[in-house]
Amino acid sequence: MTELLANHVAGRWQHGTGPGTELRDPVLGTALVRVDATGLNLPEAFAFAREQGGAALRAATYRERAAMLGAVAKVLQAHRDSYYDIATANSGTVKTDSAVDIDGGIFTLGQYARWGDALGDVRVLRDGDAVRLGKDPVFQSQHLQVPRPGVALCINAFNFPAWGLWEKAAPALLSGMPVIVKPGTSTAWLTQRMVQDVVNAGVLPAGALSVIAGSSAGLMDALQPFDVVSFTGSAETAGVVRAHPAVAQRSVRANIEADSLNAALLMPDAAPGSAAFDLLVREVVREMTVKSGQKCTAIRRILVPSALYAAVAETVSAQLASVVVGNPRNPEVRMGSLVSRAQFDGVQAGIAALAAHTDVLLDGRTRPLVDADPAVAACVGPVLLGARDADRATIVHDVEVFGPVATLLPYNDLPHALALAQRGQGSLVTSLYGADDKALAQAAIALAASNGRVHVVTPGVATAHTGHGNVMPMSLHGGPGRAGGGAELGGLRALDFYHQRSAVQASPEVLAALGC
Repeated sequence: MTELLANHVAGRWQHGTGPGTELRDPVLGTALVRVDATGLNLPEAFAFAREQGGAALRAATYRERAAMLGAVAKVLQAHRDSYYDIATANSGTVKTDSAVDIDGGIFTLGQYARWGDALGDVRVLRDGDAVRLGKDPVFQSQHLQVPRPGVALCINAFNFPAWGLWEKAAPALLSGMPVIVKPGTSTAWLTQRMVQDVVNAGVLPAGALSVIAGSSAGLMDALQPFDVVSFTGSAETAGVVRAHPAVAQRSVRANIEADSLNAALLMPDAAPGSAAFDLLVREVVREMTVKSGQKCTAIRRILVPSALYAAVAETVSAQLASVVVGNPRNPEVRMGSLVSRAQFDGVQAGIAALAAHTDVLLDGRTRPLVDADPAVAACVGPVLLGARDADRATIVHDVEVFGPVATLLPYNDLPHALALAQRGQGSLVTSLYGADDKALAQAAIALAASNGRVHVVTPGVATAHTGHGNVMPMSLHGGPGRAGGGAELGGLRALDFYHQRSAVQASPEVLAALGC
């Protein structure tokens, strides 16, 4: 029988008492490890994190907590090679895709370590300047940001077991809140190993970081009013989180990041062979294939001038046709697998649903896999769909297939293109490709209200832009509407979620003595 991974709660490693869920290699089909959280004393786990981990973190200054993040990053860097091995086996990703997850997580930790150090040796943050409350300046109001005296429960998705942990944990720990992470079950091994390495290194106070790998049953029942929950996953599960009594009745603060129908838009001034045209094609191909399209920020809809529909279809299809799919251990393979056969079945069903209302421009599923058995491996070649009537193809604006799938859509003019992009009903990101700075700026403003991020690519930033789907800690990650209505990262803005804003009304002398 495979190894049963331990959970770390209440300051100690504990195994679940059930048989556990088996994690498998999505390419070879072999059993890897098991995870289980049955029988854990969750009230004890949460209480220990709040009372022990939280108290120790809040006793430290922001600079001291930043140093802890830097130490965590060093621990992870020392074990980096082992994380790549786990990602290949459990997530089925090629090395460059694993880097997005693993190195992205370490990079994010480093960024928050540097930002936290600049906050200095204080334990409370001033929020703006003091303002007088009357004609005379003898009584004033000073807003503060103080760490919430609770625990941060982070419920993560399967697609980013490393980065998904650290992009939440870094600002939470810097804010003085202990973290309990519940990783997506199918890829929980990497999250569990990272937590294990950090806990064993002793660089965080006891109770500051916990991991529960297995069922999430009962987790939210243990939440109390000053706790927070940060969720990444499906809109369906997000609805369950929002409706839970902890959120609906106890006012536990909740942040939701859900998948969305993100778009890439080629501006009307582009032409075949132009720099903007080529940049869009390159980014579409990259976003469809990185992590086999299993990114919440991936491009799902490609909006192009109607006159360029055929040219874009031909160019994107030609590049996708050269993508080698199969076992990520083979150096010739460029795109690995989905994370499981269950995900494979879901993607196949989604493609069938979209294909019933669109044209199949390229079906990479017909190409043979490299070093992988198609009856076993969760590999799906890239699929490019197209709909000549973008207005009537309602399904492409409503249904997301979480894999290497995108739909090409023509538009009549820029207002039409913007309207189509907004039919996503709230997205994490839309990217624009063109050369007219003024037109791009106006389009970006028009899309800002329906997107958490607008990524504008001009020829001048061809080699400098960070990528449509690459989430950088300096920029906001989240989005309105369908995207969940949440907000993560964005530099030190991420700390807002883990702090309580409070106004202290007092004399200038008292306010000066606040020590921040």
